[in-house]
Amino acid sequence: MRGFRNIRARRVVASAVTVAAAFGLAACGTSGPSTTTSAKGLTMWALNDQTILKESVDAYNKDHPDEKITLRLYANDDYKQKLRVAFGANQAPDIFFNWGGGALDDYVKAGKVDALTAAQVKTDRFTPSVMQSATFDGKIYGVPANGLAPVVLYYNKKVLKSAGVEPPKSYDELMTAVGKLKGDGVIPMSLAANSKWPTLMYLEYLLDRTGGSRAFSKIASGDAAAWTDPTVTKANQYLQGLAKAGAFGNNASSVNYDQGASTALLYTGKAGMEVMGTWEYANLVKAAPDFVKKDLGYVAFPALTGGAGNAKSIVGNPSNFLSLNASSGHKSAAIAYLKNYVLDNSQIDAYLAAGSVPPVNGLESKLAATKSSDKGWLTFVYDLVQNAPSFQLSWDQALPSDQADPLLTNADKSFLRQIKPEQFGANMSKAGS
Repeated sequence: MRGFRNIRARRVVASAVTVAAAFGLAACGTSGPSTTTSAKGLTMWALNDQTILKESVDAYNKDHPDEKITLRLYANDDYKQKLRVAFGANQAPDIFFNWGGGALDDYVKAGKVDALTAAQVKTDRFTPSVMQSATFDGKIYGVPANGLAPVVLYYNKKVLKSAGVEPPKSYDELMTAVGKLKGDGVIPMSLAANSKWPTLMYLEYLLDRTGGSRAFSKIASGDAAAWTDPTVTKANQYLQGLAKAGAFGNNASSVNYDQGASTALLYTGKAGMEVMGTWEYANLVKAAPDFVKKDLGYVAFPALTGGAGNAKSIVGNPSNFLSLNASSGHKSAAIAYLKNYVLDNSQIDAYLAAGSVPPVNGLESKLAATKSSDKGWLTFVYDLVQNAPSFQLSWDQALPSDQADPLLTNADKSFLRQIKPEQFGANMSKAGS
C-alpha cells in the first residue's frame, strides 16, 4: 500500500479533489513542485493534493507576515525520493510531510528529526492510537496532518439480503457468507488482486486477529525472525482458506484498483463485500451516490474466535504527519504552526465537511450537530478509531522501504497459493535480514 495512497487517489476525479485531500490521498501531478512562496521564513514540503492542509499554512502566513512558511507541494510519486536527497544534502525543509512508521523512524535514528513534547504541540488532543505511528522509544516525532483512514468491510445491503446473509462479525460468519453469496451467483468479496496491496489488507487484519498487535510490532521493530512466528503462518492459512473457498471469484488477479474495477463490482451488485480503506467512501459517493444512500453498509473487519487479537483493533493509515527537521533554524516558528494551526477548529470543520474524520479527540458534539448526509459514516469512523486499542499502520508503510516490494510479491503469491503458508514468513524473514 504505497504512498498513502498514491495508487488510490487516481480514481478520485478533479471534482472530488477536496474529498480526496481530506483522506490524505495523493493525486497525480507533475514531477515538479508547486510553491506558495514568501521572501523569508521557514520552509515546508507536502503533497500537491493537500488542499485543506494548505489552508492552515495560509492562515499562519496571514498572522505571521514577517516569518511566513514557504510551502512546496510535490507529486506523490516523486516526494519520498526528493526528501531523501534533500536530507542527504542537508537541504531538507523545516517541516516535512510524511507517513510515520518505518520511513520516519529511519530519519529519527539518523538524528534528522526533533522530538515534540506534549507542551509544545498539545499532543494530548490527538487520538492515542494514531500517535503510535509517530512515536519511537516513547518520544513523539510528528503531528497528525489529515484525516483518518482505517480499513473497513463495505457491503452491498441488497446483495447480502438476497443471499440471506447478515454482515459478518466473525471469520466463521464470513466463511458462511462466502458460501451463500457464491450460491446466489455473485462474487462474495471484491478484491483488486492485480494491484497487490489490497490483498495485503487481509493479511494485516488476519495477523492482528490471530496474534494480536504485538505480532507485527516485533516485526516492525526489526526482528526479522518474527516473520516465522506461527501466527504469521496462521494468518496466511486463513487468507488461503478464503481464496480456496472462492471468496474472491475466479478473476481477482485481473481486477485493478486504479481502474475502479473493484469499486464497481460492489456498487453494481456483482460482489457482496469489499475490504478497503475509508478513501473508498469518497470514490463510492462520486461513482454511485444513489447506491451510497440506499444500499451501502459498512462494519469493522470480523473478529477471530480463539485468536489473541482484540476485535476492536484496526489497521490502515492512521494519518499523515508533519515533523520538525532537527537542523531547522526556525524551530520556534515551526512549533507555533504545528501547535496552533494544524488541525485547529477550522481545519476540523473543513475535514468533516469533506467527509473525513480528523484524528482529534472530543468530536462527539460536532458529529452530533452535523447536518451532512455523511453523518452516519463520519460517526462510524470516529467511533471505530476512538475505541481501537491499536491502529496498525499499513505494513508497507510501517516497514523500511526496501521490504515493500518483497512484501507485496509474497502476499500475492500467498493469495494465489503459489507458496505454502509457512513460506510467506520464511521469505519475508530473509528479505528483512
